[in-house]
Amino acid sequence: MPSTANNSIVAVFRSNADAQAAATDLQAAGIPRSDIYVETSSSGQTTSQSKSTMHEGGIKGWFKSIFGDEDDADRDQYERAISEGNTLLVVDADDDEISTVEEILNRHSPVEVSQGEERTQVGAATREGRTQANNTQGRSVPVVQEDMQVGKRRVLRGNVRVYSRVVSQPVEETVRLREEHVRVERQPVNRPATEADLAAGQEKVIEVQEFAEEPVIGKQARVVEEVRVGKDVTERTETVRDTLRHTEVNVEQTPGKTGASPAFDDSDFRTDFQNRYAASGATYDTYLPAYRYGYEMASDPRYQGRSFDGVESDLRTDYGRRYPNSTWEKMKDAIRYGWNRVTGKTKAAANR
Repeated sequence: MPSTANNSIVAVFRSNADAQAAATDLQAAGIPRSDIYVETSSSGQTTSQSKSTMHEGGIKGWFKSIFGDEDDADRDQYERAISEGNTLLVVDADDDEISTVEEILNRHSPVEVSQGEERTQVGAATREGRTQANNTQGRSVPVVQEDMQVGKRRVLRGNVRVYSRVVSQPVEETVRLREEHVRVERQPVNRPATEADLAAGQEKVIEVQEFAEEPVIGKQARVVEEVRVGKDVTERTETVRDTLRHTEVNVEQTPGKTGASPAFDDSDFRTDFQNRYAASGATYDTYLPAYRYGYEMASDPRYQGRSFDGVESDLRTDYGRRYPNSTWEKMKDAIRYGWNRVTGKTKAAANR
């Protein structure tokens, strides 16, 4: 990030482990380590100093560079918060990085320093004059759901055409025909002539007609078939499938220490830490993120009803992404203890 950043985002955390976890996530989001400043009253030293925090006089000198020489209520509150054992984290950010930085800091449950009760919030100050980076107005998340509406439309699936025309086709039929032929026969006789024969000898003409049959073709058109064109209408049931989108909102409650929800009590974690790790010289703040991570994941709707062993692979990957400076094998038992705290298996796990 350029060294000319004009915004310093200030967050106060209850423990150094919370501040370091937030710093790790900020680096993963692209914020240079040199722009992240962590200060605790007990250490008296900074984890990393940015260009904007190199002021003589330590944290008080830095507050002076932000709030000026005059007395200021906000300045006093921040100084008092550090003196009470909290950890300060400051991020130098450009204007386009402010929202990302605030979102990451709020994810780790910082404490808003105010005259009254403590609230989880991030404060911000600028070098040109303080500006409050967060407002107290709520933010809304739109929940969108698609509904499927099934209608009907008429579409052309095809057509049927019926053609008619007159065609000629040769045919034949066999018929018997009758013909007449006149036959003239001469038959010799020898008998005496009679008067009738003499009368017949006068001039006489006999005419015999010959007839014959010939075929006569007649045609008669008859309707032997009718082709009717109609439509049959049927109905069918079809299952329509599609993919609808909707917004799923998972609300993740991050338990804190003092002032947190009554449902979260880290006394069991401290006891387990004393039994397991205190003898090695480690600090409770080193293992608290692991306890808290197991506690949060067991409450996550994605993993409810599942065993720790069944989701260990997913948790290992997610934990490594969130806490790249920590190791799963070292923190696994602490994470499992936090998980068992929610699932009711803490005593059983402690007895193994």
